[in-house]
Amino acid sequence: MRGAAAVIGLLALLLAPLSIARAGPFSNWTAVVVAGDYHAHSGGPTEAFDNARRDVSKALVELGFDKAAIQQFSVRPKRYPADAPGSADARTLYDALRVGAQTAKAGCLFYLSSHGSPDGAILGEELLRPHLLAAILDDACPNRPSVVVISACFSGVFIPPLQKSDRLILTAARPDRASFGCGESDEYPYFDACFLASVPDAHDFAALGARVQACIARREKETGAEPASEPQVWIGPALRPLLPLYAFDRSPPRTP
Repeated sequence: MRGAAAVIGLLALLLAPLSIARAGPFSNWTAVVVAGDYHAHSGGPTEAFDNARRDVSKALVELGFDKAAIQQFSVRPKRYPADAPGSADARTLYDALRVGAQTAKAGCLFYLSSHGSPDGAILGEELLRPHLLAAILDDACPNRPSVVVISACFSGVFIPPLQKSDRLILTAARPDRASFGCGESDEYPYFDACFLASVPDAHDFAALGARVQACIARREKETGAEPASEPQVWIGPALRPLLPLYAFDRSPPRTP
């Protein structure tokens, strides 16, 4: 009996590190992914923003986020029963981040795909202003690293209010430029398409941002979209030296 117990104990010691090693840097992060509108630039309907919401959420799982910790939101949630998104409004997003961050305590990610203006981004019938989003994130996700991605025209306006030393921010355009790809027949906005296309080869969010910038420049040149949107990447000074610790986890899920 003592011999059997010793063998079991040894196996436990050998297997424990494998379980610990499988926990990647984003496995204890909470994430909120939002489609903030469903209108094309023509005023007609488009699936582009909700397609981005759905597929960005899938991509985050591939990068090591826990699927259960990713919450999706749409302005037409009943249209997508398979994804079961919540209703996109500022109060609901705040509550989702706050509650999610109480369980997944290592960090927070916020991703919004929508239309934008120099005053903020469209969120259904509301306008999500940069200072409001900053207040939401600061209150719901204090004292932890965060990644914020805003895919919208003029989304560079979000950078100054959102700047924190432990935050990384990606935006689809500089503060005074539009972004592209919000037509009725577009599968995704250009920025979201480039984000998804760049995920497989990126090492971390900083590298992903650089790849998205290069992808956007190519695509806008190919399609004649101008003036160039010039996506922005901002990395907080406390987070920058820690980026090697936040490399994307691409190891296959552990099987029982």
